[in-house]
Amino acid sequence: MNNLKLRENLVLAGTVIVLLLPLALLGGYVAHKYQWAQTRLAELEPRYARMKGLEQQRADLEAVLARAQAARAQYVYPAGQDATQAGNAAQQRVRDIFSGADLQVISSQVLPPKAEKGFDRIPVIVRTEGGLLALQSALAVISSQVPVIVIDELEVQVRSSPPNAEPHLAAQFNLSVLRERS
Repeated sequence: MNNLKLRENLVLAGTVIVLLLPLALLGGYVAHKYQWAQTRLAELEPRYARMKGLEQQRADLEAVLARAQAARAQYVYPAGQDATQAGNAAQQRVRDIFSGADLQVISSQVLPPKAEKGFDRIPVIVRTEGGLLALQSALAVISSQVPVIVIDELEVQVRSSPPNAEPHLAAQFNLSVLRERS
């Protein structure tokens, strides 16, 4: 009878162990996943806080972005305008500035655009002749233009002129304007 009782207890213990083993494994798996999730949440918490902060400042960020885009529009030609049109418009503005400053425009040329960091740089070459004051006046006006006209190179040569007279200058301007790329 003792053997039988011992045997029944062993079978009962084995059955309990077999039934509890999957539960123990499941509990260990759940504990491991819980620990992993806690670690992951600790990693994500600072990012989430930053995202919440950005979300709360959405209106301010959109206002700053709108101001930045408006400022950018003052400096570059829009992407909707063809590069050739932008180059021709810049060439005409430069010719008008130089003529208004009493410089004689000898020649002007728009070169093909070059891609540069999200923009098309459109070169414009202009050759002029005139006096020193006219050249200074033209440079002052060019620096205040919107969209911006960049002076990449300026070559000035003094032409022969009579003594005690204002020097006659020949200048070649290598200018460029920027157009947004779409």
